[in-house]
Amino acid sequence: MSPQPQATVGAPLSRVDGRLKVTGKAVYAAEHDVDGAVHAVIVDASIGRGRITSIDTGAADAHPGVLRVISHRNAPNLPYRANPGSNNPPGRRLRVFQDDRVVFHGQPVAVVIASTLEAAQHGASLVEVRYEAETPSTDLHEAEPGAPTDYARGDAEAGLSNAAVRLDLAYELARNHHNPMEPHATIARWDGDKLTVWDKTQWVMGTHDELAAVFDLPADAVRVISPFVGGGFGSGLRCWPHTIVAALAARVTRRPVKLVLSRKQMYFGTGFRPSYEYRLRLGSDRRGRLNAAIHDIDAETSSFETFTEAVMPAGQMLYSMPNVRQSYRTVPLDVNTPIWMRGPGFASASFVIESAMDELAHELGVDPIELRRRNEPREDESTNEPFSTRRLSECYTVGARAFGWDRRDPRPRSTRDGDQLIGLGMAAGVYDPGRFPAQARARLDADGTAMVEAATSDMGPGTYTSQTQVAADALGLTMRTVTFRLGDSRYPPTSPHGGSATMASVGSAVVDACNQVRQQAIKLAVEDRESPLYGVTADHVVVRNGRLHVQNNPARGETYKSLLARNDRSQLEANGTYDGPGSERSAYFAYNATFAEVAVDANLGLVRVRRMLGVYDAGRIISPKLAQSQAFGGIVGGIGTALLEHTVTDHRDGRIVNAGLADYLVPVNADVPEIKAIYLDGEDNAGNLLGVKGLGEVVQVGVAAAIGNAVFNATGRRIRQLPITAEALL
Repeated sequence: MSPQPQATVGAPLSRVDGRLKVTGKAVYAAEHDVDGAVHAVIVDASIGRGRITSIDTGAADAHPGVLRVISHRNAPNLPYRANPGSNNPPGRRLRVFQDDRVVFHGQPVAVVIASTLEAAQHGASLVEVRYEAETPSTDLHEAEPGAPTDYARGDAEAGLSNAAVRLDLAYELARNHHNPMEPHATIARWDGDKLTVWDKTQWVMGTHDELAAVFDLPADAVRVISPFVGGGFGSGLRCWPHTIVAALAARVTRRPVKLVLSRKQMYFGTGFRPSYEYRLRLGSDRRGRLNAAIHDIDAETSSFETFTEAVMPAGQMLYSMPNVRQSYRTVPLDVNTPIWMRGPGFASASFVIESAMDELAHELGVDPIELRRRNEPREDESTNEPFSTRRLSECYTVGARAFGWDRRDPRPRSTRDGDQLIGLGMAAGVYDPGRFPAQARARLDADGTAMVEAATSDMGPGTYTSQTQVAADALGLTMRTVTFRLGDSRYPPTSPHGGSATMASVGSAVVDACNQVRQQAIKLAVEDRESPLYGVTADHVVVRNGRLHVQNNPARGETYKSLLARNDRSQLEANGTYDGPGSERSAYFAYNATFAEVAVDANLGLVRVRRMLGVYDAGRIISPKLAQSQAFGGIVGGIGTALLEHTVTDHRDGRIVNAGLADYLVPVNADVPEIKAIYLDGEDNAGNLLGVKGLGEVVQVGVAAAIGNAVFNATGRRIRQLPITAEALL
């Protein structure tokens, strides 16, 4: 088959939904105009553990505008049947309003429904809840961990004892919250026994399946709509209790119900990146060849669900070493369940591993990049599989040249700019991009335009644009003649919009559907005696700008529009599928090398990031503009993790002390330095049709470590906890 011309993939195109967003016409979850919608506000538990002894709703019931107050005392019983398709962690789910138990501070204990938002808010403040309080367990340092998940190869203890150089390092990583711009929100409406939900979600089908399971509904009785998501970073990867509460309130009141979490409620109403205690023991010879590593990892989870993330793989495959042992223990606490946050697992592990590598390099007097090169593996030593592609060494070379790494003085505190201590640091990054089953539907209409649909999401990376690009090239159309629709459970099902999986998974399904439609049109043309393409071998026909023609003879051809009109066809349609990576055996990872320059005030200990560079081995880049945006966003998120973000809990009652953007600090424009991103040209065709790897996660992995290593180069102080604070540097 002749290769289809690629006119839009790889082009620096602007977002197709950009005008909608900048003019305020993009409709987010809470903005849908649903006739007759009333408002709901959740009453949150004020204790961290215990039982509800009484709920007095008299004042709330009497407040003007209040329609109903629902709690465990009067809520209907919900089936909560098993949901095999759920993205929820294993364990018992939080069954809202089904009993009197409180298992974390902020747990929904009641909901007030009123005709106006103001009435619902005031009504919620009038509900009096009394408790039999117990002392919550919310401190990772003091709680008892669960059974470990272990990994081992070789003899790590013997390897460590025989190592010429040994490090024994303990790290603490603070909990982080996602803080997307758009608050989580749900509008729920029942039409008889059918439920429609407008929701902020990164997994339309996961929310659909969870609602069907909770309310014991057939699949076709539930519809989830989510055309725009105002940031997620992983916080929308499961169906949270507030969505169930909204649907329950709508069923009880027989009115459409809108429920929007406050910024404060998002700190306990949705998940977070869990805190970690991570001990790493590392051994090498005098030349820096790694011999052994022992990882002891403790991470917080909730008492009612066991959340885990991929914190172990980087320690198994990033560097070559014969002896590795890992023990990963979750620590059940009286908190809401954590959830994946950008670069999940890998971002946390990278701070530990890459900080330790920098410390080892300094101990040995070896350049940090050279140390990493000396430990570059030939294959994934945890699986003995070849890498699909691994160009990490090239990332080092390109990055070092572009950043001016050769100007770095390895002696700490050796470079100054007035009162500012200047330091350079770098770190490697790796991420395992997802490749999950997905479906898509493509339709070519008689007017020469196309419609492509899939039930995926777009939380900001540009799904509308990138999928339109791949569809346009596969169909041989221009961008303006293709419409891509997403965010509706009635569209073909897709995997979660996370884990850097959307481009490889949904994109492959889109390409498959569009290829089928194009091939249908070509077959129609070469078999049509009235077509200029009659009798041509189908494999020799390509399509460009909506016109089919012989590959080496552009003059011989016709348009989609004329072909369909002559054959009295109103449309051509096909369903595309992607089944996942299949049986191929290769280690499929995206990589980066991140470089940072910091300035640290010698008197105050304040850290300012001056400039950053990321170099990425991420396969084929579908949209350079979107990729640039992803890299900048990931680096900014990494700056937050490194220097600012830290959730503070009052362990007396489990209350989050800094539940708001006034006290939970995130980077603002003044914190964002000069940022540059470079992408290695190439493809990775392991298990997807586009040659992509996925970019959204790897861009944050290694950023915090690069900054921490730069801080050491500037100050000589090695900080082993996140965030890096001024107090730690004084």
